[in-house]
Amino acid sequence: MPAPRFVQRMLSRKVVIVAMVIIVALVAIGFATRTPPIEVALATVGRGTVEATVSNTRAGTVKACRRSKMAPPAGGQISQLLVKKGQRVERGQVLLRLWSKDLQAEDRLAKEQFITAQSQMKQACEQAELAKSEAERTHQLEAQGFISPQGLEQKDSAAEVARAGCDAARSQIEQARSRIEVARAGLERMTLRAPFSGIIADISGEQGEFATPSPPGIPTPPAVDLIDDSCMYVSAPIDEVDASSVRVGQEARITLDAIKGRVFPGRVRRIAPYVLEIEKQARTVEVEVGFAGWQPGQGVLMPAPASAAGNTNTNPQEVTLLIGYSADVEIIYDKHLNVLRIPTQALLEGKKVLLYRPDGALEERTVQTGLANWDQTEITGGLKEGDRIVLSLDRAGVKAGAKVKPEPAQPAK
Repeated sequence: MPAPRFVQRMLSRKVVIVAMVIIVALVAIGFATRTPPIEVALATVGRGTVEATVSNTRAGTVKACRRSKMAPPAGGQISQLLVKKGQRVERGQVLLRLWSKDLQAEDRLAKEQFITAQSQMKQACEQAELAKSEAERTHQLEAQGFISPQGLEQKDSAAEVARAGCDAARSQIEQARSRIEVARAGLERMTLRAPFSGIIADISGEQGEFATPSPPGIPTPPAVDLIDDSCMYVSAPIDEVDASSVRVGQEARITLDAIKGRVFPGRVRRIAPYVLEIEKQARTVEVEVGFAGWQPGQGVLMPAPASAAGNTNTNPQEVTLLIGYSADVEIIYDKHLNVLRIPTQALLEGKKVLLYRPDGALEERTVQTGLANWDQTEITGGLKEGDRIVLSLDRAGVKAGAKVKPEPAQPAK
């Protein structure tokens, strides 16, 4: 009898051991086959500024506020070319002169005629004064009976004739003065002067060559291209759909391809009153954005004092600008300060986000939004400050209910 009990005990122990081995194996298999949490990039819902902006559809261009492509009013041979490319000139400075010896001779002749007319007027008027005096003495003698009425009439007539001769001489003076003005106007047509201070961008022609003004409908190269580089702005095309949001005076940001890493504050200065229709391109409206917070210089943008409004650059050093630089503008037409916001890339279709819960699971949450741009979106409902949402939505397996863990923070460069 004792033997069978011993056997039963041994069998019971083996069953327990086998069961424990199976359980351990099952647990090990479960751990081995369990899917690890997905690493995701998270963003924390916080407060800040959200701006609504519009940007240009094609690259804009830096232009001068004033630019004049000039030619002399009259055609002729260039006798004096007094400037060079790249030279700075002042307003009224002579740039070039055309051959004008014939007009100079006419000017000298007009001046000599003026001098002659002055002499003739002086002589005629002195004679008129003398005749008037004689007529007055004749009146006195006639009253005393020494002169007949016929003699008195002759003296009065002579005085009238002399006075008319003086008046005619005075009119000759005015004619001579007019001839001088005509001669000077002719000479002025042969002289090209700077209408404003600036820099000579280009010169078409050399001394001895002929300069020809542009006839109607036939454009010819200008003799001198003058740029006022003390004032510059950016001309950029804005899509017609966005143009309705743009107003003169709105803030803007300007970036230049030639000057990397710098953002210049700007302000809308003009909106074209028409839409451009260019074949194979979207219809656009030309908008001009001036540089704000910077004082204009000769070919450079000089930073305004630190207290000046709009000067937001942290590295306020002079920047050299060239007319024709390509530029982009971002016009701010609305702005909300200190509002809840999230990165725009965290939004799913239907205004949904994936919320990271404390247990590591993801929850799909519908949110209400306000202002938005490419970077930030305002949140008006559905989230609270401090919530964490998923940014890396394109990773495999990232969806509602999935177990995730935050990816390690990248070290700062």
